[in-house]
Amino acid sequence: MNMTRLAAWDQRFFIRVFQRCASQQVFRLCYWCSKTADGPLYLLLATWLYFWQPAGYLQFIQLLAAGFAIELPLYLLLKNSVRRLRPADLLQQHIQSYIVPSDKFSLPSGHTAGAFVLTTTVALVYPLYLPLLLPWALAVGLSRVLLGVHFPCDILAGMLLGSSAVVTAALWL
Repeated sequence: MNMTRLAAWDQRFFIRVFQRCASQQVFRLCYWCSKTADGPLYLLLATWLYFWQPAGYLQFIQLLAAGFAIELPLYLLLKNSVRRLRPADLLQQHIQSYIVPSDKFSLPSGHTAGAFVLTTTVALVYPLYLPLLLPWALAVGLSRVLLGVHFPCDILAGMLLGSSAVVTAALWL
Protein backbone atom coordinates (compact mmCIF):
# COMPACT_ATOMS: atom_id res chain seq x y z
CA MET A 1 0.00 0.00 0.00
CA ASN A 2 1.53 3.33 -0.98
CA MET A 3 1.58 6.33 1.35
CA THR A 4 -1.18 8.21 -0.49
CA ARG A 5 -3.57 5.28 -0.22
CA LEU A 6 -2.61 4.72 3.42
CA ALA A 7 -3.27 8.40 4.24
CA ALA A 8 -6.63 8.28 2.45
CA TRP A 9 -7.63 5.12 4.34
CA ASP A 10 -6.47 6.68 7.60
CA GLN A 11 -8.60 9.78 6.99
CA ARG A 12 -11.69 7.78 6.01
CA PHE A 13 -11.33 5.49 9.03
CA PHE A 14 -10.83 8.49 11.31
CA ILE A 15 -13.96 10.23 10.02
CA ARG A 16 -16.06 7.07 10.45
CA VAL A 17 -14.88 6.45 14.03
CA PHE A 18 -14.97 10.11 15.05
CA GLN A 19 -18.49 10.72 13.75
CA ARG A 20 -19.96 7.49 15.13
CA CYS A 21 -18.60 8.06 18.63
CA ALA A 22 -19.27 11.79 18.95
CA SER A 23 -21.16 12.58 22.15
CA GLN A 24 -20.66 14.63 25.28
CA GLN A 25 -20.24 11.50 27.40
CA VAL A 26 -17.56 10.10 25.10
CA PHE A 27 -15.85 13.49 25.01
CA ARG A 28 -15.70 13.74 28.81
CA LEU A 29 -14.40 10.19 29.19
CA CYS A 30 -11.78 10.70 26.46
CA TYR A 31 -10.74 14.05 27.86
CA TRP A 32 -9.95 12.58 31.27
CA CYS A 33 -8.37 9.46 29.82
CA SER A 34 -6.10 11.63 27.68
CA LYS A 35 -5.20 13.78 30.71
CA THR A 36 -3.86 10.70 32.52
CA ALA A 37 -1.06 10.59 29.93
CA ASP A 38 0.06 14.18 30.62
CA GLY A 39 2.71 12.92 33.06
CA PRO A 40 1.57 13.11 36.71
CA LEU A 41 0.28 9.52 36.58
CA TYR A 42 3.81 8.39 35.74
CA LEU A 43 5.13 9.99 38.92
CA LEU A 44 2.29 8.53 40.96
CA LEU A 45 2.96 5.03 39.58
CA ALA A 46 6.71 5.38 40.22
CA THR A 47 6.01 6.42 43.82
CA TRP A 48 3.60 3.52 44.31
CA LEU A 49 6.14 1.05 42.91
CA TYR A 50 8.84 2.44 45.19
CA PHE A 51 6.80 1.58 48.28
CA TRP A 52 5.00 -1.57 47.13
CA GLN A 53 7.41 -3.21 44.69
CA PRO A 54 10.93 -2.13 45.73
CA ALA A 55 12.56 -5.13 44.03
CA GLY A 56 13.31 -3.94 40.52
CA TYR A 57 12.53 -0.30 41.28
CA LEU A 58 15.97 1.03 40.32
CA GLN A 59 15.83 -0.94 37.07
CA PHE A 60 12.34 0.45 36.43
CA ILE A 61 13.42 4.08 36.95
CA GLN A 62 16.57 3.66 34.84
CA LEU A 63 14.70 1.99 32.00
CA LEU A 64 11.85 4.51 32.13
CA ALA A 65 14.28 7.45 32.04
CA ALA A 66 16.31 5.90 29.22
CA GLY A 67 13.12 5.10 27.30
CA PHE A 68 11.94 8.70 27.52
CA ALA A 69 15.46 9.95 26.68
CA ILE A 70 15.25 8.01 23.41
CA GLU A 71 11.54 8.59 22.69
CA LEU A 72 11.35 12.36 23.19
CA PRO A 73 14.03 13.49 20.70
CA LEU A 74 12.73 11.00 18.12
CA TYR A 75 9.17 12.21 18.71
CA LEU A 76 10.22 15.83 18.13
CA LEU A 77 12.26 14.90 15.06
CA LEU A 78 9.39 12.92 13.54
CA LYS A 79 6.74 15.48 14.42
CA ASN A 80 8.70 18.33 12.85
CA SER A 81 9.97 16.35 9.85
CA VAL A 82 6.75 14.64 8.76
CA ARG A 83 4.63 17.71 9.58
CA ARG A 84 1.32 15.90 9.13
CA LEU A 85 -1.59 18.22 9.79
CA ARG A 86 -4.04 17.35 12.52
CA PRO A 87 -7.51 16.09 11.58
CA ALA A 88 -9.29 19.37 12.27
CA ASP A 89 -6.84 21.25 10.05
CA LEU A 90 -6.84 18.67 7.25
CA LEU A 91 -10.55 17.79 7.32
CA GLN A 92 -12.10 21.14 8.20
CA GLN A 93 -15.39 20.38 6.45
CA HIS A 94 -15.86 17.10 8.37
CA ILE A 95 -14.77 17.65 11.96
CA GLN A 96 -13.82 20.04 14.68
CA SER A 97 -11.64 18.70 17.47
CA TYR A 98 -12.92 18.73 21.03
CA ILE A 99 -9.66 20.09 22.45
CA VAL A 100 -6.92 22.44 21.33
CA PRO A 101 -3.72 20.43 20.87
CA SER A 102 -0.43 21.73 22.21
CA ASP A 103 1.23 21.78 18.78
CA LYS A 104 0.32 21.90 15.09
CA PHE A 105 1.31 18.46 13.82
CA SER A 106 -0.14 15.03 14.50
CA LEU A 107 2.35 12.27 13.61
CA PRO A 108 3.23 10.57 15.94
CA SER A 109 0.92 10.88 18.94
CA GLY A 110 3.05 12.03 21.87
CA HIS A 111 0.47 11.02 24.46
CA THR A 112 0.36 7.52 23.02
CA ALA A 113 4.14 7.31 22.74
CA GLY A 114 4.51 8.32 26.40
CA ALA A 115 1.85 5.86 27.51
CA PHE A 116 3.66 3.07 25.67
CA VAL A 117 7.03 4.06 27.13
CA LEU A 118 5.49 3.56 30.56
CA THR A 119 3.58 0.40 29.63
CA THR A 120 6.54 -1.25 27.92
CA THR A 121 8.79 -0.41 30.87
CA VAL A 122 6.29 -1.97 33.24
CA ALA A 123 5.99 -5.01 30.95
CA LEU A 124 9.76 -5.56 31.08
CA VAL A 125 10.30 -4.93 34.81
CA TYR A 126 6.95 -5.80 36.40
CA PRO A 127 5.18 -8.02 33.82
CA LEU A 128 2.46 -8.93 36.31
CA TYR A 129 1.07 -5.38 35.96
CA LEU A 130 0.92 -5.38 32.15
CA PRO A 131 -2.77 -6.44 32.05
CA LEU A 132 -3.59 -3.29 34.04
CA LEU A 133 -1.53 -0.85 32.01
CA LEU A 134 -2.01 -2.10 28.47
CA PRO A 135 -5.77 -1.32 28.34
CA TRP A 136 -5.00 2.14 29.75
CA ALA A 137 -2.32 2.82 27.10
CA LEU A 138 -4.65 1.65 24.32
CA ALA A 139 -7.45 3.83 25.75
CA VAL A 140 -5.12 6.84 25.75
CA GLY A 141 -4.46 6.30 22.05
CA LEU A 142 -8.14 5.84 21.24
CA SER A 143 -9.03 8.92 23.27
CA ARG A 144 -6.71 11.04 21.12
CA VAL A 145 -8.59 9.90 17.99
CA LEU A 146 -12.02 10.46 19.56
CA LEU A 147 -10.97 13.92 20.73
CA GLY A 148 -10.22 14.72 17.09
CA VAL A 149 -6.52 15.48 17.41
CA HIS A 150 -4.96 12.35 15.85
CA PHE A 151 -5.51 9.95 13.01
CA PRO A 152 -5.37 6.19 13.75
CA CYS A 153 -1.93 5.85 12.10
CA ASP A 154 -0.62 8.59 14.41
CA ILE A 155 -1.61 6.33 17.31
CA LEU A 156 0.08 3.30 15.76
CA ALA A 157 3.22 5.37 15.21
CA GLY A 158 3.13 6.53 18.85
CA MET A 159 2.72 2.95 20.07
CA LEU A 160 5.65 1.80 17.95
CA LEU A 161 7.83 4.76 18.95
CA GLY A 162 7.20 4.40 22.70
CA SER A 163 7.63 0.63 22.77
CA SER A 164 10.70 0.65 20.50
CA ALA A 165 12.39 3.32 22.61
CA VAL A 166 12.10 1.20 25.73
CA VAL A 167 13.20 -2.01 24.01
CA THR A 168 16.22 -0.15 22.59
CA ALA A 169 17.02 1.25 26.04
CA ALA A 170 16.72 -2.23 27.58
CA LEU A 171 19.23 -3.59 25.08
CA TRP A 172 21.69 -0.83 26.01
CA LEU A 173 21.31 -1.06 29.78
